[in-house]
Amino acid sequence: MASLAKGRHVSIDLRRMGNANLRDGHSCLMDLLMVAISGIFLFLPALLPNSAAVLFGGGTPVDFGRTWRGKRILGDGKTWTGLIGGVSAGTSLGLLLAILTTALDASESWRWGLGLMPIGVVFSLSLGSLLGDMAGAFIKRRLGMVRGQKAAGLDQYDFVIGALGLTALTYPGWLWAHYLDGEAVIALIALLVFVPLLHRSVNIIGFKLGKKKEPW
Repeated sequence: MASLAKGRHVSIDLRRMGNANLRDGHSCLMDLLMVAISGIFLFLPALLPNSAAVLFGGGTPVDFGRTWRGKRILGDGKTWTGLIGGVSAGTSLGLLLAILTTALDASESWRWGLGLMPIGVVFSLSLGSLLGDMAGAFIKRRLGMVRGQKAAGLDQYDFVIGALGLTALTYPGWLWAHYLDGEAVIALIALLVFVPLLHRSVNIIGFKLGKKKEPW
């Protein structure tokens, strides 16, 4: 009888350990999912400018129509009104979200910093996004590609590289903490997977609305 009772206790303990491990695994998975979502959320100020630039676009080109080695530097698609409008839209969205997360007392992983720091971070993300987009246009012109011609990879990631690159120069500590340090790498991976899907979806919508000449 004593052996039987002992066996039952061992079986119960094993089930408890299994349930505890299952709960721990589920909790860990949820934590990683939240890291991924927070990474995309914090990158929203860099996701809006390209779409906003299309809406505000037109007018004087950023390169003023100049050429370099017989080819346009950027092209007519990159204008000053698009640049200013895009950066303003991205920065405004970021500041609104920063105010909201502060009001809700969100954790540090969902913030762009404290005090006046969010202004600089969201501006860097927004400006860097369009600088990266213009760098992509510069490369395409050097390769002899016309405006609107599809460039796999470059079209999807030029603004991501620009946004992260400029922010790495202006606020390296913030970028490290939210996208590179430990589990934060999950946020970076989520961006690399999610951004191309979102970019294509937004461009298709813009194409159907007549705001873009190409659906990519």
